[in-house]
Amino acid sequence: MAQKSSIKKRLTSDELEQLHAWLNDPKLTQLETTEKINELIEDRGGDPVTKSAVNRYKLNIDQVGKAIRESREMAEIWIGKLGAAPQSKVANMTSEIIRNSMIDVSLALQKITMGADDPEIIAGAIKMLKDLAYSHEKLEKAVSETTDRDVKIKEIARKEALAEAASNAETAARAQGMDEDQVAFWRNKVLGI
Repeated sequence: MAQKSSIKKRLTSDELEQLHAWLNDPKLTQLETTEKINELIEDRGGDPVTKSAVNRYKLNIDQVGKAIRESREMAEIWIGKLGAAPQSKVANMTSEIIRNSMIDVSLALQKITMGADDPEIIAGAIKMLKDLAYSHEKLEKAVSETTDRDVKIKEIARKEALAEAASNAETAARAQGMDEDQVAFWRNKVLGI
């Protein structure tokens, strides 16, 4: 079971922020970055970190960064494909993606928490699942509301179109010299009455 990173254990939030800046500076090697961060830690009397800990931390943040970039790229692709699609289709697709993600996260969390003795890890996994479930519930509600709104809009548009067609039929029937019974007959025929 993976333990909390020694980087996160030993560095203050300000030191962690500085470490990120140094790790993203192409002019600095990881060895130089490790030396610089250890100088900061030493100044406050803390325990130094190893180069391998800095390397593992860098690999981890690179991996997270890569996942975020890939996620953004996929979102841009889907937005490009669905840009003109009705909102309900986009919402349904997004809901399906979240459902699949919840399954993936759930499986990953099972692996992480298996045999974990650290209550923080287990509590974090439970909170993550709870947050995902809450987000999914909100999305499902939004999809339902969007679908209902689309149905209502289509029904209003259908009624307006029928009313306009009935009015046009009335006008045309009167223009043809039909009596009021015939005008009413054609109006009702258009309305489906």
